[in-house]
Amino acid sequence: MTSFAEAIRTFHSDSQSRDAFYAGIDSALAANRVPRATLFAILDEEHAATPLPHDVYAAVKRRIENTPHPDPLDTSDETRVQTTPSGGSSRQSASQGAFGNGQVVAELDQVKGVGDTLNARFVLEECLGVGGMGTVYKALDLRKLEASDRRPYVAIKVLNLQFRGNPKSLIALQREARKAQTLAHRNIVTVYDFDRDGSVVYLTMEYLSGQPLSRMLRNPNFKGMPFSEAFPIFKGMANALAYAHERGFVHCDFKPANVFLTDTAEVKVIDFGIARVFQRPEEETEATIFDPGSLGALTPAYASPEMLEHLEPDPRDDVYALGCITYELLTGKHPFDRVPALQARSANMKPARPDDLGNKQWRALKAALSFDREARTLTVAQFLDELSEERPATSTGSKGLPAKALIGGAAIVAAILAAAGYYFYDQSKSNEEAPKETDVAGTVIAPATAPTPPAQQAAPPSAPAVVAAPAAPPALTLDAVNPVLAGVPCSALVASVHDRTVDVQGFVSEQYGTTRLKQVLAAVPGASTVNLGVTQVADSKCDVLKVFGPYWSANHQTGRPASLRTRAAGAKLTEGQPLILDVMTPGYDSYVNVDYFQLDGTVVHLVPNERAKDNQAPPHYTATIGTMGDWVVGAPFGSELVVLVTTPAPLFDTLRPGSEPKADYLRAVESRMTQLAGKYGRDHVAVDIVQISTQARKK
Repeated sequence: MTSFAEAIRTFHSDSQSRDAFYAGIDSALAANRVPRATLFAILDEEHAATPLPHDVYAAVKRRIENTPHPDPLDTSDETRVQTTPSGGSSRQSASQGAFGNGQVVAELDQVKGVGDTLNARFVLEECLGVGGMGTVYKALDLRKLEASDRRPYVAIKVLNLQFRGNPKSLIALQREARKAQTLAHRNIVTVYDFDRDGSVVYLTMEYLSGQPLSRMLRNPNFKGMPFSEAFPIFKGMANALAYAHERGFVHCDFKPANVFLTDTAEVKVIDFGIARVFQRPEEETEATIFDPGSLGALTPAYASPEMLEHLEPDPRDDVYALGCITYELLTGKHPFDRVPALQARSANMKPARPDDLGNKQWRALKAALSFDREARTLTVAQFLDELSEERPATSTGSKGLPAKALIGGAAIVAAILAAAGYYFYDQSKSNEEAPKETDVAGTVIAPATAPTPPAQQAAPPSAPAVVAAPAAPPALTLDAVNPVLAGVPCSALVASVHDRTVDVQGFVSEQYGTTRLKQVLAAVPGASTVNLGVTQVADSKCDVLKVFGPYWSANHQTGRPASLRTRAAGAKLTEGQPLILDVMTPGYDSYVNVDYFQLDGTVVHLVPNERAKDNQAPPHYTATIGTMGDWVVGAPFGSELVVLVTTPAPLFDTLRPGSEPKADYLRAVESRMTQLAGKYGRDHVAVDIVQISTQARKK
């Protein structure tokens, strides 16, 4: 994967000919057996950093398209499309090879690229982008050219091989065209028609000159923009979605790649390809025949929790995606570091407030980003209205006074405070030194009454009239919190701080307990509020936390590039229930290991095992294991740990036995993880942990 990126960079760094450059690209593609979508993502990232000439960019795109590697399920950074043979399930259990290479694309399938012509009419001249459903090209319409049309170009979306391998793909495209044709709005791309040329299925739409919003957001130099510049883009997106919602359509895959910024400063929303009707008219019988959402095209970083849980679509799903994109426009960062909503919700992740955003606007943005559909902003129109309220100006006060007037007023206030003598200073100091108390939730509260100041507080006659201002409380920093967490025995903890609040997630032993943890954190200089999302584990699990805890903490500090989640509500399972787990891998090729530490002192290896030996996964891969009832809850019952470990190389050279003593495995895995961390870097060994609670079935 790295050599492919380096091969692209040689175009700018070397004086080689284009033939030599293309030879290097072909060599890199032959050596890198990774998904095409991953290669497309690398190319787009390099192109965003240092643009390639259009013809060179298109030539490399075409070479990727023609690469004869069997693709795993598409795992692009933007959209993942999970496809299975007709009648199959898009979810795989571990026994079916959830981490295998997936569906192999037949090499005999026809491929079209730059320079080819569709139906002797549309000449594909330039590759504009790649999405989950297909590749978009700039195409010359020969019919328009013959008619001397001054705008002879159209955009054509050609379905990719994996997508059109689905027998329902033609139906999907036909319905996309029909739906998009009904959405006639200045902020929605105009769709003309759909057709096919042999096995190649394509859609024609208006050609736009500009760039997708994703290219701007992914530029390494983009650090966000002022509200005044971001708002017109937000307004264009919001108007398009509100218009579609009024006509009964939810986009369902709204993301930066589906927003186009034209050279004339227009905002166009594209690709209603998987939009599903949420208000089906009684006469719409076709809606029961095919649901494009069944193709599984979603973008995890922008999909709401409800979309990831496959619930019925709702306009509030698009509100969540719009909130994520708006946050990126303002800050240059995804509100949850591109962690899928389900994992972000489990980790209790909270977005930091963007700079220079008014209170009402911040509340509006937070409501749009709510993980709970019922708490989320009801409509896009409401979000637009709330976010567009006038913000307080930064250079004037609440009365509209100039900044200089405010400074003068502040000086007057300072003089008045100084005239009050030492009383206020000493009382504030006493308040600082008063012991802190905590409520039942662990939040630090101020003393009920302030200590009575000494009787004689006046300054001596010879003292100057002006005294020093009260000392500011110390700032709360992670550097002050982390050593405290490191000193907690039998734990795996990670903290974040904001203002004077410290949030801590992770695991701690029952013997140490959360009450004591709150007390030590409340004593950290600068801390006034302590929020805990910490799970208590039995002391018998300290050996597991000792081995995996440091890697778990590092994984969470970097935004959880690897995650593990159980499908059971509250992680509680009853005897006879299947253990079903959702896994997401980090942003590099990795080997997946999932282990179940049982109460009887043994560990069961869920992945890999004799039935599923292939545990290699591409970057940002998602899989569900256990759906076929591979593991069913039984005695003994209590709290148990399931651990995910992802590594850049196989954890072990050979399969370990299906189950083995915990102590033996921990010694082996600790030694091997240390080796891999030393060779590839500690950040390439990622761990996530889930504690489940099991109980007997009620008689």
